[in-house]
Amino acid sequence: MLRELAPEWASSAPGQLQAKQLPSLHTVVWIDGPADAPELETAGLMPFSALLAQGDQHDPRVAEVGTTLKATDPINIQFTSGTTGFPKGATLTHRNILNNGFFIGECMKLTPADRLCIPVPLYHCFGMVLGNLACFTHGATVVYPNDGFDPLTVLQTVQAEKCTGLHGVPTMFIAELDHSRFKEFDLSTLRTGIMAGSPCPIEVMKRVVSDMHLSDITIAYGMTETSPVSCQSSTDTPLDRRVSTVGVVQPHLEVKIVHPDTGTVVPPGESGELCTRGYSVMHGYWDDEARTREAIDAEGWMHTGDLATMDAEGYVNIVGRIKDMVIRGGENIYPREIEEFLYRHPAVQDVQVVGVPDAKYGEELCAWIVLKPGQALTESAVRDFCQGRIAHYKVPRHIRFVEGFPMTVTGKIQKFKIRDAMKEQLGLAEQTTA
Repeated sequence: MLRELAPEWASSAPGQLQAKQLPSLHTVVWIDGPADAPELETAGLMPFSALLAQGDQHDPRVAEVGTTLKATDPINIQFTSGTTGFPKGATLTHRNILNNGFFIGECMKLTPADRLCIPVPLYHCFGMVLGNLACFTHGATVVYPNDGFDPLTVLQTVQAEKCTGLHGVPTMFIAELDHSRFKEFDLSTLRTGIMAGSPCPIEVMKRVVSDMHLSDITIAYGMTETSPVSCQSSTDTPLDRRVSTVGVVQPHLEVKIVHPDTGTVVPPGESGELCTRGYSVMHGYWDDEARTREAIDAEGWMHTGDLATMDAEGYVNIVGRIKDMVIRGGENIYPREIEEFLYRHPAVQDVQVVGVPDAKYGEELCAWIVLKPGQALTESAVRDFCQGRIAHYKVPRHIRFVEGFPMTVTGKIQKFKIRDAMKEQLGLAEQTTA
């Protein structure tokens, strides 16, 4: 995908890229290995081994800047889709992610004796904070099973490395539990880990505890903009609460459930928008003050857009989403981003994307497409158009060609009717989740 965007790589030396479509990008580093083809280096890409070999010969300004750093300085720009559906740079500070990683590890009761298997992506807060920083702040061992998720590799790694912890989104745990060779592996060293990223099916949690020996597994809830965890269960949380809630608010953070329209705090048990305040709230969206003010109010509360309830004991349960975000296998997908992409197809006049229930991923994308007059298009042609240009998990699984969309009398499209129609067509039922 990068080579397609920057064909100039073919004639560029590593570190000297000058691409018309990517004018600010000059250096691309790839993670190489002993079996990799040497011709990649000649394509303008710098091997990671070459970068490491430079040692301390980097720009001397790095050390100079290091002496001026403060805990409240931004350290990471984590891109996430926002209310518009377009990626926004959630700017996180040292204080944000380091403290969050520490308290996540505390909930898991991590020690230097633990060995945590991390099959979730490192470009995601799950791998970066719930994985790496939780371990680094407790002296625990980090174990990476592969450079991409594979259930068999995870099972093999847990056994070979005698891992005591395992992270994953529900679909990962389902893939491991349902693997044909699952019973071959000794997973008895496992005790803890985190299931997060999307609503956790109660039955899956029960199987993880009973069949994978993860008696101390915890559930975490949050968003990239809050570093990411706001609520988490602990190893001491009763099992029934661990499988049916996202635990309680993390130390040194505040959570409130407010009426989406009035902003007033709702009574225990009633649903409302979950808001978070404290050290974990992001520095802001990079170079976007307007959207930052939309997300973080004047009193410092981060408005998550998630609907939740809190009981009298402080346990939080996520019950829905104010906006139409789709969570597919732990990946947050905003339909408008997919709609805007599909609008680029010359045969597409209009398109609406919704999430529909799916037994494996929790939700799958469905696109309803209105074609321009005289145009013809097939489902496979739409998927071919998406291939290699958007992430694979953003390619709609269900595609329907329609004459129009259900609308209100004022002309607003009723996405819930599209979703209901697809559920009926496909014979789908809502997935029971915690």
